[in-house]
Amino acid sequence: MPSKSPLRIGLAGLGNVGAGVYKNLAKNSDLLEARTGHRLEIARVAVRELDRKRDVEVPKELLTTRPEDLIEDDSIDIIIELMGGTDRAYDFVTAALCAKKPVITGNKALLAERGKEIITLAEQENVPLYFEAAVAGGIPIIKAVGEALVANHIESIHGIINGTCNYILTRMEDAGLSYAVALKEAQDLGYAEADPTLDVNGWDAAHKAIILAWLSYGRWLKPAHIHVEGIEGIGRTDIGFAEILGYRIKLVAVVRQAPDKRVEVRVQPSLLPQGHILANVNGVYNAIALRGDVVGDTLFYGSGAGQDATSSSVIADLADVSNNLAAGIGYDGFMPHGEFGEAVPLDDTVSEYYLRLQVKDQPGVIAAITTLLGNRDIGILSVIQPEPDTEEDENAGATLVLTVHDAAYGNMRGAVEEIEKLDCIQETPVLYRVESL
Repeated sequence: MPSKSPLRIGLAGLGNVGAGVYKNLAKNSDLLEARTGHRLEIARVAVRELDRKRDVEVPKELLTTRPEDLIEDDSIDIIIELMGGTDRAYDFVTAALCAKKPVITGNKALLAERGKEIITLAEQENVPLYFEAAVAGGIPIIKAVGEALVANHIESIHGIINGTCNYILTRMEDAGLSYAVALKEAQDLGYAEADPTLDVNGWDAAHKAIILAWLSYGRWLKPAHIHVEGIEGIGRTDIGFAEILGYRIKLVAVVRQAPDKRVEVRVQPSLLPQGHILANVNGVYNAIALRGDVVGDTLFYGSGAGQDATSSSVIADLADVSNNLAAGIGYDGFMPHGEFGEAVPLDDTVSEYYLRLQVKDQPGVIAAITTLLGNRDIGILSVIQPEPDTEEDENAGATLVLTVHDAAYGNMRGAVEEIEKLDCIQETPVLYRVESL
């Protein structure tokens, strides 16, 4: 393909992903030119500190501490936003769109919290906006939902979309590590940040789930309206019992639409059947199981984070933008409605459950528990009561592990609250969802 004029790129952010974009764009520049017809050049890079040591060497004349310089420079054709955060990033992205500069972003929190405004502005200004890197790193799930699966009503999405949590849970199960030790190992290997809060509390996955819900159903959900739980409270005890029952515990994002058009989005630790492929996604890998009414079941698997995987998605967006510019196309392709939608209340969501109870070892305990469940029409699937290992354990009481049939969460929660008030209950009950998939 004969080369067209070079496209000059303004890169805002030179952290882990930004460094990967700079490095891999240079590495595969000839390949990209052959495939797009454009020479793609990083013309300016906005950073917080000019003299900070980085993974890549960038000529000092390209660096600036003012992201606004990328917008004000008329020679820059495309903006890549990898700054992180929300407030400053929002101002930067909207300013770029108003300046008619196409924007590529990997900022999941920005899109989850203010995506409706940003998408609306991009449509109004007729400027390309791409964000493949915002969900599941190198897995092309945004393009798949928006293009390859455009003919489908999306029936459900179940995703393992946080590599940090998946690594921690994998190590807790396979190596018998405690949560604290597995987290420290993940930090030492660079899989978890020094402050891992957004990963382990579930909100990183929740931001991604909100984006997937919008793409699937055309409705933006406000973060405050969805249910999010992290993995901080998971211990070896429940991982062991899950294995006995034929499950593995994963942090799972669930996205689906109710018959009344409300959208269910939730993120929480859940038990997955050991035989399902999602239960066997280990380490820092991500996977998304998506069911469409036309295509049926599909699975997307790959690196969900990291410098190279995520930069691959950013550069793929860059190639799309370059093609748009060459064809004179503005905001293109799949355009969901972009309205605010109503979330399914947590209490109305339905699943099976795992319930672990520490009880006094005395007659009538199981009968009392099953009565309270039965009063709410909640059926029991299985009960196991492991034998205590020592005399000390016998004196401490007994452990009961129950799995129960599908029930609305509000109904199940109410039953557990009643069970906890029984005189025979010695510790706070442990309740997890079981996803049947």
